[in-house]
Amino acid sequence: MNERPLPPDADAPEEVAWAGKWVLAKRRGRWEYASRARGIRAAVILAVDAGEVILVEQFRVPIGKFCLELPAGLIGDETEGEDAITSARRELEEETGYAAAQWEEIGEFWSSPGMVTESYTLLKATGLTRVGDGGGTDHEEIVVRRVPLGAMPQVIAEHRARGNAIDSKLLMLIGGSLLEDAAQ
Repeated sequence: MNERPLPPDADAPEEVAWAGKWVLAKRRGRWEYASRARGIRAAVILAVDAGEVILVEQFRVPIGKFCLELPAGLIGDETEGEDAITSARRELEEETGYAAAQWEEIGEFWSSPGMVTESYTLLKATGLTRVGDGGGTDHEEIVVRRVPLGAMPQVIAEHRARGNAIDSKLLMLIGGSLLEDAAQ
């Protein structure tokens, strides 16, 4: 348990300034931030197979760009009380067309804790089998990318050069190359 004193805003009452179906805009003291509605959070999938990672590319309306990212989906948006692995299994197949034989829950992480209360559970999926086309549901039009792990820095640079956004979670796939110089 942390013994540090809390800032004055920590005990201020939380106010909902605006509520939509999926997002809430909130205020607590001087802070303004966003939350997922109904306690929904996300499952993010690190799907790896034979030295390659499965990524998805899709248009993200809030940023107005195509984004290269790990497959992911909301937990509990369709079924109340759904667990992270159940959601991840569904989303991996819907988005990428793959099913995984093994699942490992890595832990809970926060996307942007100074702005958003949303957390996600990171799950590692291995033993992949192609079971469908993927591409998402409705109008998602997701493109599936199977990328060698060693090619990630180059793939990210290529997507950036095309004007695509890069999800910050992809940093975990290039962390080693970013830190190589510091280790010497």
